[in-house]
Amino acid sequence: MLPASLTIDPAFTVGEVDPRLYGSFVEHMGRCVYTGIYEPGHPRADADGFRSDVASLARELGVPLIRYPGGNFVSGYKWEDGIGPVADRPTRLDLAWRSLETNRVGVDEFQRWAAGIGAETMMAVNLGTRGIEAARDLIEYCNLPGGTYWSDLRRKNGVPEPYGIRTWCLGNEMDGPWQIGHKSAYEYGRLAAETAKAMRLVDPSIELVACGSSNSSMPTFGSWEATVLGETYDQVDYVSMHAYYEQRGDDRDSFLACSIDMDRFIDAVIATADHVRAVKRRAKRVNISFDEWNVWYLKRFEGEANLAIREAPPLIEDVYSVTDAVVVGNMLISLLRHADRVRIGCQAQLVNVIAPIMTSPGGGAWKQTTYHPFALTSRYGRGTVLRVEPVSPTYETKWLGEVPLLDAVAVLSASEDVNSFRPTPAGGAQPAEIREVEKSSLSLFAVNRSQTTPLALDVDLRAWPGYRVTSHVALADDDPDAVNTEAEPDRVVPRPLEPPAVDGGRVTVELPPLSWNLVRLARDS
Repeated sequence: MLPASLTIDPAFTVGEVDPRLYGSFVEHMGRCVYTGIYEPGHPRADADGFRSDVASLARELGVPLIRYPGGNFVSGYKWEDGIGPVADRPTRLDLAWRSLETNRVGVDEFQRWAAGIGAETMMAVNLGTRGIEAARDLIEYCNLPGGTYWSDLRRKNGVPEPYGIRTWCLGNEMDGPWQIGHKSAYEYGRLAAETAKAMRLVDPSIELVACGSSNSSMPTFGSWEATVLGETYDQVDYVSMHAYYEQRGDDRDSFLACSIDMDRFIDAVIATADHVRAVKRRAKRVNISFDEWNVWYLKRFEGEANLAIREAPPLIEDVYSVTDAVVVGNMLISLLRHADRVRIGCQAQLVNVIAPIMTSPGGGAWKQTTYHPFALTSRYGRGTVLRVEPVSPTYETKWLGEVPLLDAVAVLSASEDVNSFRPTPAGGAQPAEIREVEKSSLSLFAVNRSQTTPLALDVDLRAWPGYRVTSHVALADDDPDAVNTEAEPDRVVPRPLEPPAVDGGRVTVELPPLSWNLVRLARDS
């Protein structure tokens, strides 16, 4: 066993967690919508055709925000195709994923579904093949009470009250040559700025997200953000970030440390945004919307150009191992560590497509391994993030050099904080384990990246007299490639460990090899 240590002190604050940090993403791609959240005729389908088993798992996951409807899909999308009588809606060719889009699910259907699981919608507008007029019309349809063409059409379609969608994305990955309507940074920046102005004239209360780079490996990364924010700084509130990671070959050591690259990516975008702020001499800060992130085995994907055109084909339905779940938990630690500037996060995607929830058409729905660190972090990572500055042994990686075996962050929560951010089930009552959260509780999230050796983590709690460890759960397995399936959905789940005792203001917590851990502490009553 190797020694490691950290100190939890209430004075070392990072910032308050915006609940939207635990957002998700639903794109009209693969089986995310059709046979994912929506499957008329399924034994568990509701009156609108949405699967109640999937909705229940989404509520339990704790996602307060869902980005919709894309993704690459949005850059060729005509939102008007998805409103009005379903029988009258056209079937369109989606060029992004070479699929047939039936438009059976559109704005109104998705809004009802999202509200049913307690989530807001983060709506994306098409700045690829469309622009100012379509975006202006969409926000009028969604957010105005009535008295105009589009708002009255919403009322005619059976929705008398406006949706009041707060957060809007100005396109998607417009730096990518794969994007329909790909633009240079200046072209996109000018269009985004003028679209933002028009949208704010319809509803001044909205928040807007400008497209950042599709990933940090793009040849225009950095200069893209600087140019785009140079054009849009006064009109937007956030700049987006996207990042996906995968294990390459047998280099699991590097994969387990990929959140270090995520940290560096975040720091670089913050520095660029603050540079533009300084040049423009503005008081406001543009924050981060990390609205696509996950583990994605891109090397397994055959590529869009090789896809046969069909309706709702299974696309990038990665099956996640316990190793992948530890990495996802570590990425959540990175987001929390930057909670002062990363205000929105969207794990991509919610169902079937590189997702924590999987479904079988006509059959069951189950939790992937990655579901568990997300659900528990969303539940208990609400409140004030505390910087813990771990001291840890290190190991050498091919990609990132020398990295620590331990990564960790702490969150101080109050029971009302957790309850106010937790989506309420359809019945209205919060689960008992949520209602009973102590008035002032600490949650320590920690990852042991060693594949072979446990860590003895010494935690200094001298600033928390009277606190004790109430629980310790670990996500780990003797087989690092263990997965969950429909036949064996609970093969990998968080396992409770014996809570260690606090002695003299210190406690030693054993972190198993290759594990994600949640240690909860509270004051003795």
